[in-house]
Amino acid sequence: MTKRTSFDSEFDTADAFPAGFTWGVATSAFQIEGASSADGKGPSIWDTFCADRANIKDASDGTVACDHYHRYREDVGLLAGLGVDAYRFSMAWSRVQPDGKGAWNEQGFDFYDRLLDSLAEKDIRAHLTLYHWDLPQGLQDDGGWLNRDTAHRFADYAHEVTRRFGRRIEAIATHNEPWCTANLGYGNAQFAPGVADLKQSIQVSHHLLLSHGLAMRAMRALNTPAQLGIVLNQWTADPATDSQADRDLAAFEYARSTQWFMDPIFKGHYPELALRAHGANAPQVQEGDFDIIRQPIDFLGCNYYFRAWCSAETPPRPMPGKLGFTDMGWEIHPQGLPELLLKLKQEYDLPPIYITENGMAHADVVVDGHVHDQERIAFVRSHLDALHEAIAQGVDVKGYFLWSLLDNFEWNSGYSKRFGIVHVDYATQQRTLKDSALWYREFLAARASKSAG
Repeated sequence: MTKRTSFDSEFDTADAFPAGFTWGVATSAFQIEGASSADGKGPSIWDTFCADRANIKDASDGTVACDHYHRYREDVGLLAGLGVDAYRFSMAWSRVQPDGKGAWNEQGFDFYDRLLDSLAEKDIRAHLTLYHWDLPQGLQDDGGWLNRDTAHRFADYAHEVTRRFGRRIEAIATHNEPWCTANLGYGNAQFAPGVADLKQSIQVSHHLLLSHGLAMRAMRALNTPAQLGIVLNQWTADPATDSQADRDLAAFEYARSTQWFMDPIFKGHYPELALRAHGANAPQVQEGDFDIIRQPIDFLGCNYYFRAWCSAETPPRPMPGKLGFTDMGWEIHPQGLPELLLKLKQEYDLPPIYITENGMAHADVVVDGHVHDQERIAFVRSHLDALHEAIAQGVDVKGYFLWSLLDNFEWNSGYSKRFGIVHVDYATQQRTLKDSALWYREFLAARASKSAG
């Protein structure tokens, strides 16, 4: 067993969690696949964004990434070796439909067919995300997510993928973190397509929600047995002090982020506080939109990394960081996870929840064939302990996906940030299990051994 740390939880194996709890790891297409123009794949907005080297901190791109497109069998072998139940991954829309409309690319579908076969051979359940930020450039040329028609093209895509694969997949999420697409892609130009316009970002968020609802309808029409839902990045918003200014700032932050996506899906409207604050920047909503958005979902995916720390002072009061910070500069705050989940439970009539991403970036290096990432082990254990607390208090959580299986292309940070439990040498594509992978394998093996006994 890995040496215990000050962050250790009260349990040593996964059997402390409910029977049938799903354990997995997660990735996304653009971050690992590479093969950016292979076998008929069309360009995505991230291919275009990376072409301007100034957009990426290390001037890299996703042309090769982890070369998962050619090495997927090896990577599925890694999954099997870890002993996980499930694998969460995304499909590259422009790989299966190069322009985001029109003809389908059979070679692209063949890749995902082979990947699903490989997962099935290892008895690993597939959890698919349809959209993890890589919009086909052909649709961006027509206005991208600012164009309402893109929501309908997304529904067409969801229907076709579900028609082909819906009986081989455990769960399908429409979107991953639409907050990031809207706010980082259109709000501050940090992500593709690189637009900095607040009004556009808010309108894009509405079209993303509309596309979710349209896709849900399209997939439901096929009577797929797959569980259908959406993945949202969420956080609590804590005032730095008890001042009215800090409390008001925290209330707005929570409304514009977590509630902005949850309220339309579960209540059929936007949060009033955020709408008032957005004023003239509020989105244009057509009659019937909320009826479309408010489709019943089978699960809610929650990605949790940090809390929001809200200080109205100038300069802002610094975060406490009692447990430190990740290599992304994000505060380690595991207690925010049960606080968030319990708050959501109080505010909404929730379906079962999956923690679809949780993990940390760490400046990992290989030393004598090993990667000693004790900080990551401590991070995961502390968050699992916090998750266990939420479940004990009645939150219906069905599974946990660690982000990420592999070190990969971390968006505008390029390859400078490592989130994986498997180290990737990008020059050679050598995979090396980090200590965190060995710990996760042992953590899950003890459970498997007990259940087999």
